[in-house]
Amino acid sequence: MQTDLERLIFLYRNSGIDTQIDYDKFYLYSLVTNSTAIEGSTLTELENQIMFDQGISLKGKSLTEQNMNLDLKNAYETAIKWAHAHTEITVDLLKSLSALVMKNTGQDYKTALGDFSSARGDLRLLNVSAEAGGKSYMNYSKVPVKLEEFCTWLNKERKDCANKSVVQLYEISFDAHYHLVTIHPWADGNGRMARLVMNMLQFEFGLIPAKILKDDKEEYIKALVKTRENDDLSIFREFMTADMVKNLTLDIETYRKSVDDIPESR
Repeated sequence: MQTDLERLIFLYRNSGIDTQIDYDKFYLYSLVTNSTAIEGSTLTELENQIMFDQGISLKGKSLTEQNMNLDLKNAYETAIKWAHAHTEITVDLLKSLSALVMKNTGQDYKTALGDFSSARGDLRLLNVSAEAGGKSYMNYSKVPVKLEEFCTWLNKERKDCANKSVVQLYEISFDAHYHLVTIHPWADGNGRMARLVMNMLQFEFGLIPAKILKDDKEEYIKALVKTRENDDLSIFREFMTADMVKNLTLDIETYRKSVDDIPESR
């Protein structure tokens, strides 16, 4: 039985949306803009387009915001190349990606266990809170082993993709997002990294990459927390699938309306 997600992907592909000129570029800009918006960036897709394409600074926008978006764009471009090459996922690869994400906004940390830098993609040497109420992510000492286990699991899941359904492939990417943000390997940028790795897998699998809009931030975070509290991956899978269905529906409707509004030449 065809799911709503599969049906909408079919409609999306057959509508002609992804055959437009510069579709890949503008979709990438949208992924970057929406991911950084969840972290507090106020840059719009149009402002990012101007900054990315024209190479000029934006008036009235902080340097931190601009660097956050520029760095994430560069990280996505690298991740997409690795996705198309089916590059093995390793701890070093993830650290390299994190270094790109945090290149110009990362910080140096000094701890009793030594110094580390989020700008270099170093794994954290301190504990971090997960949410209000004093709860924390796993102890920093467990991160290296858990990240190795994550890579082993993910590389195994990436095999034999031709025999997996679209829904199964999306679930692998959603699960990777959840597991990575739960390990929380870095002091900064974990959300951007989790969404980046999720999208990198979706590019590799030939899927339409998932966007999480700023307006859905609250429900997105609640889904992550509820999944963690109940140790039930179906919660996050269901949120992400419903979010994909909603966004694909909106994209199709917007595209159809824009095409219908174009006046016929005489």
